[in-house]
Amino acid sequence: MSAIAVLLTVAVLVGWVLVITKTLSLTQAFWGNRWLLAGGIVSLAVVMSVLVMFSVSLVREILQARRQQTFIDSVTHELKSPLASIKLCLETLARDGVSSPQREELRQMMLTDVERLTVFIDDILEASRIAHGQHSQLASVVSIPTLVEHAVEGIRRRYNLPADAITVEGPEKLDITTDPTALETVLKNILDNAVKYSSTPAHVIVRIEPKTMGQLELSVSDQGIGIERTNLKRIFRRFYRVPSDDVYARSGTGLGLFVVAALLRNLGGSIRADSPGINRGTVVTIKLPLGIASAEATGR
Repeated sequence: MSAIAVLLTVAVLVGWVLVITKTLSLTQAFWGNRWLLAGGIVSLAVVMSVLVMFSVSLVREILQARRQQTFIDSVTHELKSPLASIKLCLETLARDGVSSPQREELRQMMLTDVERLTVFIDDILEASRIAHGQHSQLASVVSIPTLVEHAVEGIRRRYNLPADAITVEGPEKLDITTDPTALETVLKNILDNAVKYSSTPAHVIVRIEPKTMGQLELSVSDQGIGIERTNLKRIFRRFYRVPSDDVYARSGTGLGLFVVAALLRNLGGSIRADSPGINRGTVVTIKLPLGIASAEATGR
């Protein structure tokens, strides 16, 4: 309806101008009331502008509502899957004849599911705090290689990956002043996506590169499903997931990269994603200021 209203308004405006320009007598009669004529044209233009803005706003609201519905569906799935797994493990443990190795395996499965739930809930809470401007920073001197290794080890455990699935390249010593909790959340989310959207076996490379002008560059490269060029910026929007069967086949809520981008803005950094295309992998690069800490790089 808004589109029809805009088209009708444009038609009226164009018709008005044509009638005036083609009928000289009418034009001369109107010339004495030229201020009224100008006011009518301006008013019509304002009405048309309001209709256009209303249409754009309405489309955005519809898209946002659809993304929120998709988010709710994803949340339901993300909560039910690990809870069902934990319930099954507990029921199995209650049976007689479960050996000690089996009990340990079930315990590890439950710990993995609990960690998955914890990360999921933390992302939702962090996104809510960011949306309401409540995130605070606690800056301290951070060893980047140590923090990266800690994040990598967490992802290896979560997906039961071998040591060579994620490799780290860069200096052995590099300290910056930043919020370690926020930065670790950023790295874990990026690494989680790199592994989740990779083909089996996953192969991810993390590169740590101190740059000139007091900046640190961290890149995470994978050989996964890739991203179309048109979606490279959209993936950082809240609730947004690339409309692809390969993406929908994997669990997700569209919050992870939104949280990452917001946290990096708070840290004074930036993020970008690059991909040659579908099934050709993705490189996610973040840049951070080195801060006031000394940075010493040696070969690794």
